Amino acid sequence: MSTVAYAQLWIFFLLYLGVFVACVAALVDLLRRPAEAFPRAGKRTKGFWGAILGVATAVSFVAIPPPVGIGQLGFLAIIGVVAAIVYFVDVRPALGPIRRRRPPSSGGW
Repeated sequence: MSTVAYAQLWIFFLLYLGVFVACVAALVDLLRRPAEAFPRAGKRTKGFWGAILGVATAVSFVAIPPPVGIGQLGFLAIIGVVAAIVYFVDVRPALGPIRRRRPPSSGGW
């Protein structure tokens, strides 16, 4: 295999690994948000975004070239990273000021 072919393999590997990391980061951020914050921010439900980002994460993992992934469905991984970008650019900023309410403390003070 030529040097150019190895370089191409590494570029594709790093590209799809970056797509997978972006999808995982969006999914982890989603899971840390309270479900009631989504409708209050005027966005789709947490379940909707969880399904979209869950599928995007799974597909992006499958798209990573071997030996880590299978190396299939690469074109769908690009669609998945679009979902992660939409989450980070549109949904996450709208949820930013909405925080989870803490229960009142039962301290004696």
